[in-house]
Amino acid sequence: MSAPAMIRVGVDVGGTFTDLAALDERGERRAVLKVPSTPDDPSRAIERALAELLTREALAPSAIGYLGHGTTVCVNAVLEGKGARTGLVTTRGMRDLLELRRQTRDHLYDLQADKPLPLVPRRLRLEVPERMLFDGSVHEPLDERAAAGAIETLAAEGVEAIAIAFLHAYANPAHERAVKALAARRPHLYVSASSDVLAEFREYERLSTTVLNAYVGPVMNRYLAELEERVKRLALPVRPHILLSNGGVATLAHARERPVFTMASGPSAGVTGAVFVARRAGIADIVGFDMGGTSTDVCLVERGVPAVATEKRYHGHPVKGAMLDVHSIGAGGGSIAWVDPGGFVRVGPASAGADPGPACYGRGGVEPTVSDANLVLGRLGASARLAGTVTLDPRRAETAIGDRVARRLGRPVAETAATIVAVVDAAMAGAVRLAAVARGADPRAFTLVAYGGAGPMHAGAVARQLGIRRVLVPPDPGVLCALGLIVSDLKTELSRTRLARLDRLSATALDAAFRELEDDARRWAERAGFRAVDMRLARAVEMRHARQNHELAVAAPRRLGRDGLRRLERDFHAAHRRAFGYAAPAEPVETVTLRVTATIPVEAPSLPALTRSGGTLPDARTATRRVWFARTGFVACPIYARTKLPRGARLRGPAVVEQLDATTVIEPGDLTHVDKYGNILITVNAR
Repeated sequence: MSAPAMIRVGVDVGGTFTDLAALDERGERRAVLKVPSTPDDPSRAIERALAELLTREALAPSAIGYLGHGTTVCVNAVLEGKGARTGLVTTRGMRDLLELRRQTRDHLYDLQADKPLPLVPRRLRLEVPERMLFDGSVHEPLDERAAAGAIETLAAEGVEAIAIAFLHAYANPAHERAVKALAARRPHLYVSASSDVLAEFREYERLSTTVLNAYVGPVMNRYLAELEERVKRLALPVRPHILLSNGGVATLAHARERPVFTMASGPSAGVTGAVFVARRAGIADIVGFDMGGTSTDVCLVERGVPAVATEKRYHGHPVKGAMLDVHSIGAGGGSIAWVDPGGFVRVGPASAGADPGPACYGRGGVEPTVSDANLVLGRLGASARLAGTVTLDPRRAETAIGDRVARRLGRPVAETAATIVAVVDAAMAGAVRLAAVARGADPRAFTLVAYGGAGPMHAGAVARQLGIRRVLVPPDPGVLCALGLIVSDLKTELSRTRLARLDRLSATALDAAFRELEDDARRWAERAGFRAVDMRLARAVEMRHARQNHELAVAAPRRLGRDGLRRLERDFHAAHRRAFGYAAPAEPVETVTLRVTATIPVEAPSLPALTRSGGTLPDARTATRRVWFARTGFVACPIYARTKLPRGARLRGPAVVEQLDATTVIEPGDLTHVDKYGNILITVNAR
């Protein structure tokens, strides 16, 4: 008799629900479940979900072989201003850089725009005499006595964390390392040095990223300690892993050192899951469309590769580093509808969250939300139990919309609910359009992969607005982020600034710089408990024309030589043409940053094919109810149970498909097909 297969578990913590997916190594789906999130302590919801998994599936704790999770701890700490009291040690004359920032404005003609307050107040930003030049040579030696005094002063001020950021430390980290060693004598301090966090030029972005890393570091440490304690209480024989913003998982030790790179942890998990299910369906070009309780996250994926960004802002503070290019807007099922002074309906960004939640949850919420509007319009069923536990109250939804929005507009409640849905659909369509057009892509050439608890409910309308012809709804759309955590590879990104004209750079020197990064990657793999021979390495060079300010990433071959440099230049011009519509081969090209991506692939289980065969639908149909659609108004609409839809089933909209974790709305005129893996494939405006 063969040994029982080990279970891989992914847990994604969202603003409203915490989702869990579990698969065994043979690819049999063991469980999916949702529990309410606990924003005051996210690890509490994780423990509850894991305990429920063990009980429901009658599993021994020893059956769990892997636990990956996505977290919003760091991003919430920044958005809510609840990070650690942080101090900064920097080069003499540079302490105000954190406040001066860049002089660019998000809105050019808004002269009254307020910039966010620095995360470190001026009196906690201390300077020490030292100076490196851009080539790494020492211009002024470090005054270690002054550095020790700065550490002493900050400790006396009661800081929990210290950021160290010196000019040109990316070229020579010696001074930062010396100060870090001084700070290490006080083990209660969390210390973050810029050369450890981001060894790249652009002083302000490197400083901001390092300060953010220090600001969230103690918060992350406390959270991970609590999580590890809860895992121990459940007697699980695993060390949890955490998802990074680049779409790869990391050990908790890595996350403790660089918590700033978990800021987009949850959304990145969804993208990984979307790529996984789309690849199985034979689809390479997709737009991930994740609509949850508080936000909608969108990511473009071309030829199976998610778009990557090198900088994002969180509450106005830039974070630099490789991360999946996920566009987020404040539009989710819990987003609150309101009327602006001009009498127009707005939705979000404020959300009812998990507590109290939408008015229809009956937990004390009184604000009208997108979920309330969907319930009034029949798109959500009154008999539905969200996540198997939350019952919906249509009267509370009608009251909230009527009192807070419809009365101000002088319109009926149903018409107002339809307006709320139309507004949020338009906002999400705009986000998808932006994600595609910003990459020079036409959204009509992509498949919309809809997931999150609310994504499948709105995907058809969003696709129609954009001219997208196909929508894919995975078997468990409400927990796809959790599935993504199961199939994510272990990954890290290493980078180093190398400013040089390409025509003056030797292939030997460039190759040597890459090999140094690859040696660092091998040490990373060994610290994580893996063999370096199991690691895949990929090189990339961020390049630009001389006098440009922004770079484009170009894949670099493992062996360069003169042909390799010429290929880099050709590929850069091609990338420039794709991104900006033109190329300038006569202009000199320069390298800016070298990147190495190190990946340790996981043996991801594959979900089994759907066993329910046949094309009849009567057994899957559960009811008929009045449902509102933009083109028809209210119509009698068939309701189907997702768990009973047979393989190969075809149905034409209007229709609604319900399941534990999501509801799929099929618009009138759309044609639906259930493929062999249980995906719902929707052809929009099918003839």
